[in-house]
Amino acid sequence: MSIVSNYDVIIIGAGAAGLFCAIEAGKRKKSVLLIEHEEKVGKKILISGGGRCNFTNLYASSENYISQNPHFCKSALARYTQHDFIELIEKHNIAYHEKKLGQLFCDSASKQIVNMLLVECEKVGVDIKVDCSVKSVEKKNNFVVKTNLGDFESGAVVIASGGLSIPKMGATSFGYKIAEQFGIKLTKTKPALVPLLLSKEDLQKFKNLSGVSIDTVVSNNEVSFRENILFTHKGLSGPAILQISSYLKDEEELKIDLIPDRDLSEIKNSTEKIELKTYLKNFFAERFTSVLSENYLKSKPLYQYNEKETEVVKNLLKNFTLNAIGDEGYEKAEVTLGGVDTDELSSKTMMAKKAVGLFFIGEVVDVTGWLGGYNFQWAWSSGHAAATSL
Repeated sequence: MSIVSNYDVIIIGAGAAGLFCAIEAGKRKKSVLLIEHEEKVGKKILISGGGRCNFTNLYASSENYISQNPHFCKSALARYTQHDFIELIEKHNIAYHEKKLGQLFCDSASKQIVNMLLVECEKVGVDIKVDCSVKSVEKKNNFVVKTNLGDFESGAVVIASGGLSIPKMGATSFGYKIAEQFGIKLTKTKPALVPLLLSKEDLQKFKNLSGVSIDTVVSNNEVSFRENILFTHKGLSGPAILQISSYLKDEEELKIDLIPDRDLSEIKNSTEKIELKTYLKNFFAERFTSVLSENYLKSKPLYQYNEKETEVVKNLLKNFTLNAIGDEGYEKAEVTLGGVDTDELSSKTMMAKKAVGLFFIGEVVDVTGWLGGYNFQWAWSSGHAAATSL
């Protein structure tokens, strides 16, 4: 098949990173082809944030990202910040609000973000092809991208194909295969921001707790997060669990402070005749206090607890430990940890050191953000970094 069209840059993957990179390249007078193998662009944007798109975070910094090289993301994040993206949102009169911890959401719907990106693409003449499957990417003098809609040529190719998370939204290993084709190393990938699975024994204890949410501090040997946990019929979810899942090693112990703002010292001097189980209802849903008293605590009137017994109760509630036996996999993971090794890329341009003109941006790269808008900010920032250096 002969070449259908020639472009300055072909961007593969029309998610957040690909769309934004196309806009920024178009602003710089580049001819841009944006290819998407699904039937529409921005599918993960549309489902994000419960349909309201948590599009960035007020406090985004390099501290909120996991990578084998923690310094890699600094350059891109500094050159296109959360405040730059907020300015774009405001220019398009998209109403938004801060939910908590700097997380910014659309007041209305995620499709406002996709529509905004499409308007910006149209403004700068980006050519978008959907239902377009890439068969191969070859480098001769220029790059030749062979697809089901014909062959296209360009001086540069940007891989914005994402990771392995949420395959029903079209996630594939395409980006990793292109990296390997050009001799670019990958770091190990695994599901991140993902619910955890518990053992049959623990599930038996917690079988009546599905849907119960508790404000906690969850930690491992590396980090801790103050957020809610949510019991599910398979194990644990909720913001604190999703956050810690990105850091958990296999079979590592999970430590949960169930009463972050209390130390229970009032029990020591209590003259109360109420049962411990009744007292704990001040903190927890009745279903959870029942599980605690049936499986972990002997409930008796507070005044009967001596100092040693009080410490046992306190230790249980401040250092409640569980072992996850796994996670719910890429189907339920919000992002993929790992990917294209950052040592193989320029942190300023996102271009591969071994392949001039080949760029990797967004989730396909070994940069993984926390829950709360950080991964979208990485998409905007890394897309901008590549576009400005084309």
